[in-house]
Amino acid sequence: MLVVGSKYIFNEIDKKNLKQTFKEITFVKYDGKKTREVRKEIEGILALNNYQFIVLNIEIYIDKNTIKYLTLLQFRLQKRNIKIITIENFLEKFLQKCYIPDDDRDLNFLSDIRAYNAFELFLKRVIDYFGGGVLFLINFFIKFYVKKRIDEESPGEIYFVQDRVGLNTKTFKCYKFRTMHENSYHNPYTSKNDDRVFKFGKTMRKMRIDEIPQYINVLKGDMHIIGPRAEWDILVKNYEKEIPYYNERHLVRPGITGWAQVNYPYGENAYDAKQKLMYDLYYIKHWSLWLEARTIIKTILTVIKKQGT
Repeated sequence: MLVVGSKYIFNEIDKKNLKQTFKEITFVKYDGKKTREVRKEIEGILALNNYQFIVLNIEIYIDKNTIKYLTLLQFRLQKRNIKIITIENFLEKFLQKCYIPDDDRDLNFLSDIRAYNAFELFLKRVIDYFGGGVLFLINFFIKFYVKKRIDEESPGEIYFVQDRVGLNTKTFKCYKFRTMHENSYHNPYTSKNDDRVFKFGKTMRKMRIDEIPQYINVLKGDMHIIGPRAEWDILVKNYEKEIPYYNERHLVRPGITGWAQVNYPYGENAYDAKQKLMYDLYYIKHWSLWLEARTIIKTILTVIKKQGT
């Protein structure tokens, strides 16, 4: 694939995923200047390589001559089965994430983001009650062992309860098995070798065992089994300041697991939050039973490989 422009900057996770589909990824800089030179560079690259897509990753104003050139180029490329595609469509098609602009001037990307309709919500709740029931049984059988291990390594409460933001930005009490020492120093993010997390807590995080008590929230109606991550209310307030459209993810209930959680590692800053939001919005926009099943499968693989945080 040939990427023209730098409207969206591909990160290492993007490139790694794209290399599974495309053998060659080439980037061409374009800022609206030296248009003739860029055209020659594009044509030279196309003459030497067999590309499937030209990705228009351009945010600047495109003059009439360039539009005419792209139109003629597209006509010529059809004979070689090369397609021209915008960065927005490309991200959704090949990376299963929605493009989000760096500022809040262009909100066109929100046009197709909506809450579940009545039938979709019914299906979600059927999945919730089934999944919540399974997690209830798992919790019943492991709770006493978890309590024993926590008492051995970090005596105190078995559960960690925190205010999280849910549907329509309403807060609720979220339940998890405690993985950190009580009265630890404050830090909204968890680092790779965080000394606040005791040994068995690390194991629970890697295997997602600490998430199991959230079946309580699912059965109460605070959460779904699958959806955007239920974020701490303090973090949400910070993200809202840096990402004006962050609250779009609250059109639906949060989930114990989700499309963003299985496609992007644990976030440590606003950049990560924005990347995960791209996956969340894709999940909301393209929700289907197949996407639900894919998320469950990827979650199971994550647990098996112990890739949790």
